[in-house]
Amino acid sequence: MKASSLSFQAAVVLVLAGMGWGVVMAASGDHSTMPAHAHLNLLGWVSLFLFGLFYHLHPTLDRSRAALAQVWAWIVATVVLTIGVGLVHSGRPVGDPIAAVASLAIIADMALFGWLVLRREAPSPRTAAPLPAE
Repeated sequence: MKASSLSFQAAVVLVLAGMGWGVVMAASGDHSTMPAHAHLNLLGWVSLFLFGLFYHLHPTLDRSRAALAQVWAWIVATVVLTIGVGLVHSGRPVGDPIAAVASLAIIADMALFGWLVLRREAPSPRTAAPLPAE
């Protein structure tokens, strides 16, 4: 599977979950877990969709194990973070360490994505194209 395909599919699943959660909050009148809902939509929908666009535009990277691992790690950390934040905002302090660990995983995974982007954008000395003569 390509990283872009996984990103797009997971983004759709997570935004549907986030939208459903929003409907439940609206119907119940209880918006206490709104911060978790917002994290799910931002990290699950927006970030994953943007990762998918980037990977789709870079086909070699899209097929790499590193990109696939980065997307899987993001999905898992996003779900765990959302659970942790939801627990905290529903009055359950057990969510604090869960959210903290997941936050660190998200930061580490973003660093991995940044490394993949920078590594992709930096031409290697062996593949650098010669400059045209003037």
